[in-house]
Amino acid sequence: MNSFNEDVVKRIIQISSNNELCEAGKYFLKSSIKPKYSYNFCWLGRPIIQYPQDIVAMQELIWLTRPDLIIETGIAHGGSLIFSASMLAMLDVCDAFSSGRGFDQRRVSRRVLGIDIDIREHNFQAIEAHPLAPYIEMIQGSSIDPQVISMVKDTAAKHSSILVCLDSNHTHEHVLAELNAYAPLVTKGSYCVVFDTIIEDLPESMFPDRPWGPGNNPKTAVWEYLKTNKDFEIDRSIQHKLLITVAPDGFLKRIAG
Repeated sequence: MNSFNEDVVKRIIQISSNNELCEAGKYFLKSSIKPKYSYNFCWLGRPIIQYPQDIVAMQELIWLTRPDLIIETGIAHGGSLIFSASMLAMLDVCDAFSSGRGFDQRRVSRRVLGIDIDIREHNFQAIEAHPLAPYIEMIQGSSIDPQVISMVKDTAAKHSSILVCLDSNHTHEHVLAELNAYAPLVTKGSYCVVFDTIIEDLPESMFPDRPWGPGNNPKTAVWEYLKTNKDFEIDRSIQHKLLITVAPDGFLKRIAG
């Protein structure tokens, strides 16, 4: 695998300087947002509202970092929660097979914790009814409410390997508050993934009914956060590999602390 991985690194570097290919990726992404291309996909029966490339990227990160807790802000239909739960279940199954012991679903300790200010009842019921529900916990409330943050920190204290995904309100102020609250919970070597940083690179006309847009979005929050926090760095190799992603400059790797 070492030779294969080395070739991947070389290809990603070459791709990042291939202007024609990079522009094609940008064109597809921009052209596909208004038709709601990302709304066409489900994960194990639940709408996930993500680009396939970003789903694959998250699979790679979860396998690489092997978290026992994934914290997600923003639930919507629950597809991302189900995706994360399925990845955690696969880690448990692989661990069981590697150790030669059986997999006991009653004794799972890995968790995905989802936070949303408004969990619609039909979505809540569908998530609770899913076979992977034992891996999932949900909190209804603002992700930047001090009481909610305290609850999340209490859960995080019981875990040793943590990955965070931020995908709720996309204003600069809100995402910066989320970063200040949840990024410190990320384990060294793991990631805080900030979705929809792509908003900074799109025309303001694409967000006529939203409080966010160019100059006020997750990417500007990331840039602001990194000015004073050196525990994280942007892992641009991921966006260069994907070409099509809603999270450019949003894959933050914890390198210290």
